[in-house]
Amino acid sequence: MQKHSCQNCKIRSVAEEFLSPEEFIKLEANSAVVDFKKGDVIIRQKALSLNVVYLRTGLVKIHMQGPSKEKILRLVKAPSYLGIPTTFGDKINNYSVTALTDTTVCFIDASFFKMLTYGNGKFAYEIIIDLCKNELFDQQRHINQEQKQIPGRVAETLICMSEMLFSNSTFSLPLSRVELADLVGTSRESLSRILSQFSCEQLIKMNGSEIQILNKERLEMISQKG
Repeated sequence: MQKHSCQNCKIRSVAEEFLSPEEFIKLEANSAVVDFKKGDVIIRQKALSLNVVYLRTGLVKIHMQGPSKEKILRLVKAPSYLGIPTTFGDKINNYSVTALTDTTVCFIDASFFKMLTYGNGKFAYEIIIDLCKNELFDQQRHINQEQKQIPGRVAETLICMSEMLFSNSTFSLPLSRVELADLVGTSRESLSRILSQFSCEQLIKMNGSEIQILNKERLEMISQKG
């Protein structure tokens, strides 16, 4: 656990810009900053939901255990709030969050967080905006996964990682091949075949877990056509 000053934090969310000095003091008293290593579970499914989590640094996966197997729902990079839907909608965590890199989070007492949203309309508005953006993104991704062929899904995922997670055409895959296949919604064998095909066509260059996008326009075309 780290010492922290919420008002002087350089990684504050947009919503926190609307907190008063007094609210910052209360936020600091009702929160704790904790470091996690890659692979550590930050939120555990079916555990009691006691905190809202603010992801300060790092990259995480949100995943849920279904009737027969686990499913990766989304990758999230800092800064971002985690656990708001499950904290407000239920008393039990409906999914797990696991660190994909070394990560720093701020645990905020759920009761206090709810009090902030009740009493500060501008803070609550920014939280709602963030939740709406996430829901729209998830809806679009779900439609794409249902209606696109595997090459289109893989191309879309690589572009998304490049642009939204790493802001670089060269990046290291944060997931194993099995996990990436699960995110895309296919088998490991099919994923490997598509990646090899993209490599042979010089759309990407692979070196272990490192991916370099060589022909973004072509990948975008494959993604759009599905």
